[in-house]
Amino acid sequence: MESPKDRDVALFRYSLAREPADPRLSKAERGALVRELADTEHTGPDGSRVRIARSTIDRWIRDLRRGGFDALVPTPRTCEPRIAKDLLTLAESLKREAPARSAAQVARIMGQAGVEAPSIRTIQRLYARLGLHATSDGSPPRAYGRFGAERRNELWMGDALHGPVVGGKKAYLLAFIDDFTRALPGYRWTCSEDTVRLEAALRHGLATRGVPEAILVDRGSAYVSPELARSCAVLGIRLVHARPRSPTTKGKIERFYRTMRAQFLVEIDSRGGVADLAELNRLFEAWVEVVYHHQVHSETGATPIERFLADGPPSLPTPGELHEAFLWSAVRVVTKTASVSLYGNSFEVDAALVGRRCELIFDPFDLTDIEVRYEGRPMGKAVPVRISRHTHPKARADAAPEPTPTGIDYLGLVAAQREAEVVGRRIDYAAFAGAVADRQTNEEQGEQR
Repeated sequence: MESPKDRDVALFRYSLAREPADPRLSKAERGALVRELADTEHTGPDGSRVRIARSTIDRWIRDLRRGGFDALVPTPRTCEPRIAKDLLTLAESLKREAPARSAAQVARIMGQAGVEAPSIRTIQRLYARLGLHATSDGSPPRAYGRFGAERRNELWMGDALHGPVVGGKKAYLLAFIDDFTRALPGYRWTCSEDTVRLEAALRHGLATRGVPEAILVDRGSAYVSPELARSCAVLGIRLVHARPRSPTTKGKIERFYRTMRAQFLVEIDSRGGVADLAELNRLFEAWVEVVYHHQVHSETGATPIERFLADGPPSLPTPGELHEAFLWSAVRVVTKTASVSLYGNSFEVDAALVGRRCELIFDPFDLTDIEVRYEGRPMGKAVPVRISRHTHPKARADAAPEPTPTGIDYLGLVAAQREAEVVGRRIDYAAFAGAVADRQTNEEQGEQR
């Protein structure tokens, strides 16, 4: 059974290996992407900044392709302990004798007594396994009270769920739950856990349930992206990241996922799966809006939708506000030729901006339409000079579903028509004999002349 720490490590490895493991990438594209990842600092599973060697990322890619997400979970150690049992017993006895003793203090006592003490980390793991870990004053670990929001849209929690295989690829549910009402404002089944899909799920919630005061998410790559940070900043949402190795922080959405597995995914399995993501999203939306939102929640004593609408319909953002919130931005220094480059495309800008750092605002699915801003002020549109890429590298649409066969066999119809013509054309022997006689008569008359 994997621990929360192992799961965080696996999620971190997956966030780096997922995109370069895409089978649609060429060898050159994959190599360039891996080199870029190896040259970049990342937020590790413990919150520290780390760099990952290219060979390590390549190994994670192979593991992901071979065994999926489970292959990225660290393998537990199976070797025999090298510490003598009597030393561990002594360390345990010293702790039970004085529960306030730290692992470091126990190691010092053992050393002073002429005993070769295990490392402090080994003693700490021993105490954790035996349930003897405690604070410096000897008290047990702190128990956190249950947090609860006091009103709707005070706090949303977001997380991802690894779901069934759809169309040969694993599906992921990106969802947000309202802490106060347990309503599910935004959700989306996708084929990858990236920024574009996360923003699509969030945008759905904002457009239908209003703007929350804060959003609590983990430290996955999509959740720490600058694009999500900009969206929240534009709408005045406080983006909060959960502390590493604290899965209970998002306990409410984890509990929802348990309910969803028991009530929704089990029915998906019973019907033999779904054809594509569109069908999965359609069925999931129906289950959420018809079933889940109208079930009385055991904690709140009310249905999520009743609790959410108790104070009337929420105030929704305008289409213009949503459009601005989900535009992406990039900062570029204007060259001496009054031009900027963005993902291989070149643009001309106002000559007054030469040498200045400007913000380029754009839709990730349309890199030909760029708005230029300087110190928050609009400076007009960038004029395209050379366009080699029309979409952002991260802006990949979900794979289109396989076309439904029409059942029309064109060549078969043509062949059937030909066979009908041949069979339907009967030989008229009487007309054939008359034609032969007429030809002979004409030949005789010609010889007489």
